[in-house]
Amino acid sequence: MMTTTTMTARLPMKTTMTNARAKTRSVNGRATRASRGKAIEGLGKDDAGERAATMENAKAAVSALAIATCVTAMPEMAHASGGEFGILEGRSAALLHPIGLGSLYAVTLYAGWLGLQWRRVRTVGDEIAGLKKTLPEDAAAAAGSAVAKQIDELTSTRKELVAGKFKDKHANMGYLLLALGVTLAVEGGMNTYLRVGKLFPGPHLYAGASIVVLWAMAAGLVPQMEKGNQKARDLHIALNCVNLALFTWQIPTGLEIVGKVFQFTSWP
Repeated sequence: MMTTTTMTARLPMKTTMTNARAKTRSVNGRATRASRGKAIEGLGKDDAGERAATMENAKAAVSALAIATCVTAMPEMAHASGGEFGILEGRSAALLHPIGLGSLYAVTLYAGWLGLQWRRVRTVGDEIAGLKKTLPEDAAAAAGSAVAKQIDELTSTRKELVAGKFKDKHANMGYLLLALGVTLAVEGGMNTYLRVGKLFPGPHLYAGASIVVLWAMAAGLVPQMEKGNQKARDLHIALNCVNLALFTWQIPTGLEIVGKVFQFTSWP
């Protein structure tokens, strides 16, 4: 009986110990698997980080190669004297503005003279019309009068003026002034900015801007002038006279800037 009881008592104890050991193994197994999973996950993250770093390095290498290729292909930009604009920063581009505007000053004088000749065509016609009103009613007396001789002289002068086609020539010079003048005015400001990185507000810049505005205003009056509007004609002449005065006054400051161009730039 005691033996049976003892064996019976031992069996539950063994069973309990076995269950405990099994649970311990299960817990240890789960812990081990969890540790392995974290380790694998860590390795995955490390691999992803390495791959990302490798991609960034490759992109940087490609960018550096592209930049080097561009620099090699465009040596004039890489070796610009003051920046990346190459010859645009040189003396040749800087002198384009003063040479061009100097030529347009001569064109301005010529256009003014042509305009006065065309105006003379109209005024001579008015003079002839006025003199005809003073002629004697007797045709014989009128033919030999001093007024008749004056009318003949003015008529001959008017024919010569009309033959000169001063109207068309004046219009063509005006179009040239407007087109090239505005272009060269903008080019001068842009060239200064490319060379030194800023503009220099002062008499030369202000006068130049005013001249461009006066060119535009004078050209805007042409349609009314062609309709015979005398006020538009008078205003056109007045605007161009102010323009010529500003243009002339601007020459000394322009020559000072040309001196600085020769001082601070080099060919080309």
